[in-house]
Amino acid sequence: MKARVPFAERGGALRGVLDVATGCYPSFLFGGTTRGVLPVFHFHDVTRAWLEPRLQYLVDNGYRTVTSDEIARLAVDGVDPGPRTVALTFDDAWTSAWTVATPLLRQYGLSAVLFAIPGRVKAAPQVRLTSTVRLKPDPTAGDPMVVASDFSRTVDDDEPFATWPELQAMHDSGVIDVQSHTRSHAMIFSDDAVAGFVTPEYAREPLLNRPVTGANGAGGHIASVGPEALGTPLFVRRSRMSDARRFFADERLADRCRDHVAQRGGASFFGRSGWRAELEALLQGPRGGFESEDARGAAIRTELADGRALLNEKLGTASVRHVALPWGIAGDTTRRALRETGHVTAFAERPLKRRGVHAGDDPYQLMRLNGKFLTCLPGRGRQWFFTTVRPAIGNQ
Repeated sequence: MKARVPFAERGGALRGVLDVATGCYPSFLFGGTTRGVLPVFHFHDVTRAWLEPRLQYLVDNGYRTVTSDEIARLAVDGVDPGPRTVALTFDDAWTSAWTVATPLLRQYGLSAVLFAIPGRVKAAPQVRLTSTVRLKPDPTAGDPMVVASDFSRTVDDDEPFATWPELQAMHDSGVIDVQSHTRSHAMIFSDDAVAGFVTPEYAREPLLNRPVTGANGAGGHIASVGPEALGTPLFVRRSRMSDARRFFADERLADRCRDHVAQRGGASFFGRSGWRAELEALLQGPRGGFESEDARGAAIRTELADGRALLNEKLGTASVRHVALPWGIAGDTTRRALRETGHVTAFAERPLKRRGVHAGDDPYQLMRLNGKFLTCLPGRGRQWFFTTVRPAIGNQ
């Protein structure tokens, strides 16, 4: 599988080692200063126990946070946001962005950029409780952040992403700068080479890594290959934002494999020797077809344009003009489409490029740092790069 995915789209320890060896990490990680660089940290799903000490570190050492527009002013116009400034960014808009991050940011007087995926956001009658911090209500503002015993949980507690009312409340709070993470954060099949099959272990596959099926999502639901589809062939995958043309597998092949598994014990089928050879024997002949180059370009432009438009429309704003590209991947088609769709900046990974944001950086190739490196910033209680590198270097 890896041979069919370009090096620029791969993470892992090797990529991290190369970045260190070629000077891509800013000097403050190794005891230097932040002069000339705006550190931009990214986070995903968080807990209070993990996030709060890092926010406390920022406050104790006099740091302030900036918005996406301030990041753009530095990269595009060279306007320095000043000393002791950092940017905090949260990807995907997991539920914890609402229940954990937003109350803590408000408590500590900080702000963050939230890159949301509107195609995965669901409607709800009201917000969920935020139980991490107890806040004093503002009776004139109808503050949605207040923890109150008469609030009821009307949203499924298993819902992984923040809902539209919660995104609206975060946007209105001034604490969260909501921006786009594309419409659906889609992973696609990109080759007719079989990389595996849906087995019981596939249940541990991260939700956003599961390849989409059908159209790229609408109404808060995006169809993807789920763990219940035992036996489904899994082809080589790449990001929708890559230059790969999407491969559409013949659904009859998947039906044949799923039926084969179901008739032979379901999950227990994968305990028998030779199960893979049995399924591969069912995949003889043509396996499907590829989209055209024009279709690829149209799909990428739609992902970018709709991601931005849906958020602006739903939140009643025009401030969504920045994007973080899923997995940091931007092919040539995506890079052209960013300007066409009115985006001012984009965070995207490129091998051997400087991390952090500098004046004059390519606005469609801004680079971030793993949030685990935040406590390497100059200040009291500072940690060193090599004390944090083990858990962080492969997930930048």
